[in-house]
Amino acid sequence: MSHHLDSPIAREDVRLDITDLYVFRGEKGTVFVINVCHSIAGDIPVPGYHPEGMYEFKIDLDGDAVEDLTYRLVFDERDANGRQRFVLRSIRGAAAVDPNAAGSVVVRGVTGEAAATPAGLRVWAGKAGDPFWIEPDVLHAVGHAFQDGTPINLGDWTPSRAKNLFAGHTVYAIVLEVPDAELLNGAGGKRIGVWAVATLATDSGGWRSINRIGLPMIHPLFTQYNEDLGNRLDAGRPADDRATYGETIARAIAGVVSATGTAESPRAYGEKVARRFLPNILPYEVGTPAVFGFAEWNGRSLTDNAPDVMFSIAANAPVRLGIGKETVTSKPRAAFPYVPTVA
Repeated sequence: MSHHLDSPIAREDVRLDITDLYVFRGEKGTVFVINVCHSIAGDIPVPGYHPEGMYEFKIDLDGDAVEDLTYRLVFDERDANGRQRFVLRSIRGAAAVDPNAAGSVVVRGVTGEAAATPAGLRVWAGKAGDPFWIEPDVLHAVGHAFQDGTPINLGDWTPSRAKNLFAGHTVYAIVLEVPDAELLNGAGGKRIGVWAVATLATDSGGWRSINRIGLPMIHPLFTQYNEDLGNRLDAGRPADDRATYGETIARAIAGVVSATGTAESPRAYGEKVARRFLPNILPYEVGTPAVFGFAEWNGRSLTDNAPDVMFSIAANAPVRLGIGKETVTSKPRAAFPYVPTVA
């Protein structure tokens, strides 16, 4: 799983469980997508978006792993027809890090309908097909290896037995397309860093971090069997990631690489990959095609094979799911681009 059910805190309410983050070139600008409220865990008590939560796209414009621009969405309760009204705000500059900053209202809308501004920003939220795919046997074998410091043991599994755990499942998506000029304003170049956060209001008037996502597959690699680490990775801020988690991730990678025998110095390899993985931010060059591959991470499209890439880099050995985008049955929605239909 990319980020589905990634920690005990996230599992308490799937409306705040971010499953994936995507950033790619759109028709009119840069597209940011997060998915929440997945169906993989079974019946959803209350579907949609949490009315006491905040959903934020965080954007670093100058490479210091601190957000300079935040796009924040909050939702009302579901009405009799299951629709939710929402407000999108933008917060720029030093205030972008403050969960209590008021920001500026960009647009108001309702789920299931596109909302747009005269400047070309547009946003859509609603139920969609889950575009992610994963092979469960490979997933769990990888998790065990990085927890135990062993080779990835697939037993008698072969690609001919591969299946997509998420085939036919749904999510609730938030899709934001931003004109490039808004992202380049004040930036030193076209390179940005992106992550997303879901938080929940507390009784004391503050905000509790429930989920944080940047790169895909960090949690499947390191937290499947370490739930305390999963909770901690979902909190905090990217600027602190290397100091806080660098040693843990380097050691886990070195353990697998040492057991597999794929590097002369497993420790050095682990440290190098940990520096690449942290801070946990998805890089993207505005205005360019997205590709999440072995040679380059430049955003992430809806069809990039993130599991093969991340598992293989971490293990320093080829790891293949045996499946790909052909296992996703949903097709693009005609009413709004970038949103897979419900199967």
